[in-house]
Amino acid sequence: MRTTGRVTARGTRAGAQFVGRGTKAGAAKFRAFARADGADRSGLARLVELHAVGSAADAAFTISLASTVLALPTGQARGQVALFLATTMAPFVVLSPLIGPLLDRYRHGRRWAIGATLALRAFLSWQLAALLAEGSAWVLPVALLCLVATRAYAVTTAAAIPRVVPEGITLVKANSRFSIASLIGMALGSVVAGLVGRIGPDWSLRVAFLAYVVATVLAITLPAVVDSHREPPREALPTAYPEVDGVGDEQDPGYAGYPEVNEAGESGDRADRADPADPGVVGTGQAGRRAHARIGVRAWLRRRLTLVVPESVRTAMLAGSAARLLTGFLTLFAGFLMSEAPPEGVRDVVALGAVAVAAGVGNAAGAFLGNRLGRRVPQRVATGMLLLATVSAVATAAFYSLVTLIVLGLVTGAFAQLGRLCLGAIVQSDTDEAMHSRVFAQSETRLQGAWVIGGALGTVLPLIPWLGFGAVSAVLVVALVTVVRAEVRTR
Repeated sequence: MRTTGRVTARGTRAGAQFVGRGTKAGAAKFRAFARADGADRSGLARLVELHAVGSAADAAFTISLASTVLALPTGQARGQVALFLATTMAPFVVLSPLIGPLLDRYRHGRRWAIGATLALRAFLSWQLAALLAEGSAWVLPVALLCLVATRAYAVTTAAAIPRVVPEGITLVKANSRFSIASLIGMALGSVVAGLVGRIGPDWSLRVAFLAYVVATVLAITLPAVVDSHREPPREALPTAYPEVDGVGDEQDPGYAGYPEVNEAGESGDRADRADPADPGVVGTGQAGRRAHARIGVRAWLRRRLTLVVPESVRTAMLAGSAARLLTGFLTLFAGFLMSEAPPEGVRDVVALGAVAVAAGVGNAAGAFLGNRLGRRVPQRVATGMLLLATVSAVATAAFYSLVTLIVLGLVTGAFAQLGRLCLGAIVQSDTDEAMHSRVFAQSETRLQGAWVIGGALGTVLPLIPWLGFGAVSAVLVVALVTVVRAEVRTR
């Protein structure tokens, strides 16, 4: 017995030492990756490390609720999927109209904004652990609030990246480092949460809580360069309503199309005034006097303001939306199709697993490929991936088989990742810093809306391979033609 005990103890110590050495070596390699090319001096490495920890927490949170409010209902009746799609869209209702402008207004405190989103998720994860153990009806509302904070974090960090990118690194490469850090963090978080979750789903939420707390500390201690410079106070102007500093006032580069009033009380058009989003425009009202916006807190809350973005951003949003639509369609349509009409000679579980693995591999490959793109134009990369996805969808419609499904899964995963990386780089380079959060909030909302539309399309279409994949191919063709025409116009 003593001999057996000694052998067991030695084996345990050896295993612990092996895991410890592997963890230490892996952490060293990750730090070297994050700090390469001057990222340690610019602050990008600190942001990447924070994102890895935050992604680990997100993975633990998702695993905890994977069998409840966040479960993908492919095994249920197709009519019940509508509730799931509505649930995934709910957090975005407040993201674009409320959270984006708020984050732009307080961009001089971006570190605290990032920390606040993480601290809120830490608190909600701890509360969810108790609610889940009790089987409370508050699980869904609290989980949705946590998802809102997650999207706010994504918007804020995306707006912070241009401020910490060192010379010699493109925005696409910087964004790809974030994606790679996210993949690593999610893998580690999934493993830890999966092991701890064997005790119960509430315990993996406690793992998420601890990771969010660590991420909160990392966010607050980020370098000051992450924050935008506070703008000096401007001379007060006689407006009909009090102005909101940086949001909805005359200095705001993001909005157009609302009335302006000059000192003589005459209405002007915002397009008649100098605007960072529309350079070279004279800043005068109708009578040649200085015009200013008749917009403030009350007016901003009750007016629908149109966010003005460059043509390049709109085109990138369209390409990214096509990627998300294809992802949503393939996720739900393939899930239902495999149970009804799997490829000939293949079991439904095997076929569905192969497509899922292919999509995951493609997504990871897209992240690593983005790190190797160099100085290639982001929009051309996104357009090329849209063309490849269209060809793959057409081939699947014409030659439905396991091979074409796997190829489509690979291309869809890579397209979704590269499309997001390119869109982020274009927004960061082609829009004014004062409107980054709003543009990212709008793009996140549109991308999620495209995913929901794709999922709805995959739910309502008959489970006929050529019809389903043919329909999504037609949508992709329209998107491709529109994107190419937009690129030709802007050349």
